Amino acid sequence: MDRMLYIAMTGAKHTMWQQATVSNNLANATTTGFRAELDSFRALPVNGDGLQTRTFVVNSTAGVDFTPGAFQQTGRDLDVAIQGKGWIAVQTPDGSEAYTRNGSLQISVNGVLQTRGNMPIVGDAGPLSIPPETAVTVAKDGTVSTVPEGQNPNSVSVVGRIKLVNPPEADLVRGADGLFRLVNGTSVPADVNVTLSSGALESSNVSTVDALVGMISLGRQFEMQMKLIQNADSNARAASQILNLNA
Repeated sequence: MDRMLYIAMTGAKHTMWQQATVSNNLANATTTGFRAELDSFRALPVNGDGLQTRTFVVNSTAGVDFTPGAFQQTGRDLDVAIQGKGWIAVQTPDGSEAYTRNGSLQISVNGVLQTRGNMPIVGDAGPLSIPPETAVTVAKDGTVSTVPEGQNPNSVSVVGRIKLVNPPEADLVRGADGLFRLVNGTSVPADVNVTLSSGALESSNVSTVDALVGMISLGRQFEMQMKLIQNADSNARAASQILNLNA
């Protein structure tokens, strides 16, 4: 009885956590460059005092689905999508470096190239500053160029190059802000092999159909585990009655 009760109890608890993960994935099905979260169950024996039959069910370390999303052509000069593997480096408020696949860029009121989340884009020598009243283009290698409005298109000025990186996916961890960082908290050098596609954005890799099916499946698992808890309680009551009769 002990084993069934503890597995069902912790299983129900972590099923609810998995539902939260699937719900978060579903909520980000239209978020540019989003990577779906993954969860899995595993059994864990209870160490210390207690019966040996007690076994918990817990979530394994949450993983990430790094499968690329589909490209959507926008025609906007400040929209870029990474071709294949790679990341765009951004500067967080604490000055550290983080990575994103969301290439929907904008220019702040101070002329700094940044993400839609107001994170400055990291360049060769820090954040990239865009001169006012200029048209901006981003090349395949991340080079940012400007042309003053109303002037000859040949008068191109190079502002800098977006830092594009390609760290091992196993070394990346997602933060609470949705950005990825290295597990050890360090930064990685730029990778010249990472390329961009201008005028396009990468969609989320979340499948809404799979997410909805997953939520239904998790709901049924939760109901099954609650029934197991009820059965364990019924068995315990029946055993107590039998022991009382024999006393």
